[in-house]
Amino acid sequence: MSEENLYTFENEAYRKTYWHTCSHVLAQAVKRLHPEVKLAIGPAIEDGFYYDFDSPQPFTPEVLEKLEAEMRKICKEKLRLERFELPRAEALKFMEERDEPYKVELINDLPEDAVISFYRQGEFVDLCAGPHLDSTGRVKGNAIKLTSVTGAYWRGDSSRKMLQRIYGTCFPKKEELDAYLARIEEAKKRDHRKLGKELGLFTFMDEGPGFPFFLPNGMVLKNQLIDYWREIHHKAGYVEISTPIMLNQDLWHRSGHWDHYKDNMYTTVIDDVPFALKPMNCPGGMLVYKSQPHSYRDLPMRLGETSTLFRNEDSGEMHGLIRVRQFTISEGHLVLRPDQLEEEFKGCLDLAKYCLGTVGLLDKCTFRFSQWDPANPNNKYEGTAEQWEHAQSTMAKILDDLDVHYSIGIDEAAFYGPKLDIQYKNVFGKEDTLVTIQIDMLLAQRFGMYYIDENGNKALPYIIHRTSLGCYERTLAYLIEEYAGALPTWMAPEQ
Repeated sequence: MSEENLYTFENEAYRKTYWHTCSHVLAQAVKRLHPEVKLAIGPAIEDGFYYDFDSPQPFTPEVLEKLEAEMRKICKEKLRLERFELPRAEALKFMEERDEPYKVELINDLPEDAVISFYRQGEFVDLCAGPHLDSTGRVKGNAIKLTSVTGAYWRGDSSRKMLQRIYGTCFPKKEELDAYLARIEEAKKRDHRKLGKELGLFTFMDEGPGFPFFLPNGMVLKNQLIDYWREIHHKAGYVEISTPIMLNQDLWHRSGHWDHYKDNMYTTVIDDVPFALKPMNCPGGMLVYKSQPHSYRDLPMRLGETSTLFRNEDSGEMHGLIRVRQFTISEGHLVLRPDQLEEEFKGCLDLAKYCLGTVGLLDKCTFRFSQWDPANPNNKYEGTAEQWEHAQSTMAKILDDLDVHYSIGIDEAAFYGPKLDIQYKNVFGKEDTLVTIQIDMLLAQRFGMYYIDENGNKALPYIIHRTSLGCYERTLAYLIEEYAGALPTWMAPEQ
């Protein structure tokens, strides 16, 4: 990046630093006008910033207007942001004296040898690692906008207190803010939640939060996509299977989901045996493969399944059809010899790109190579470091051979292997994973899946887990927003 762009919004690091400073300006404004409010956290995010507060009074639109005015005043004061550090004991005392219990908790959770840093701007001080701009005067006061207030559990834990989260954004020029707000207004018109209701496609009921009800026109649209998937995958050599939506605890232990995913699973007891509704199709597909012996000549075996899955998503994470607790997905599980891996991976990627191109979403997709984090403190991953390095280096070579341009996501891998995530942003700029292609070198051994090689010996296959249209609910949300409800003729429920 050229030197003249270092301190512009073209530089992501500067943009994040700018918005992080804005979050401190917001917190200072809140403390000036409402000194009884307790501070939580306030990071920069993709299109601005937020700050979480524990306030006895709600932040109404009228309050937000007053906070914006105070923020503009703070910017005009051109307060210097000064970083300082304190030993742990002094840092705790400092926050206790200021009666900031959330900051005290954060300090207590830091390692004993952590550097505990603060930033001061005028009378306001906040616990923070930074970085920040050098002065509040760098923030364009007349380009500040506080956009919304939502509830947010402290530290994302639904058993903790619900705080108030104020979202905002700011730009170096007022014209840029106006353009951003215009885009948001357009996004509201395209919001699939609004259009889905107007077009009679789907709805949600209090009797099932996070569980969508598809209406007649919505089912026509959904079934059109499923029929398209079935036709394309039959031509691509997939055989279709169906596995139970509920399986016993032993299977989920064997697959690793019980250890790594249990909090997101719905469980019950049948005949004194714990069962779980399936959050993924993978284990059922593994059992189908195991149900018969296989030779190297049988591979690759491409298994496809359309099924309903269930995931216990946090209520604060749900968003229309994009993130729900029940959804339908057409997945593929390919069982193959190691020498077939690159060819089959390429086939999976080509098929996903073809399907996404057909429905009109491919041009806005980006690719992320999701890798493990060997330092993950939660022991999130199965297998050894050597197995992971082998899987990731193999996948990196394949992606490079296929000339895939990707970003890298550390600690974004599945617990059993790295993956290529095809990412998509909704109309509000929030990014989610639309399609995944995962390389798995571990589950075959856990399930005792073998094939007889050309020498008559038992050998472990590799597995590719993949989708081509993602889950239908999320894909439909993106299609409704992309086309503003005017869907292509071939999939539209009404011509």
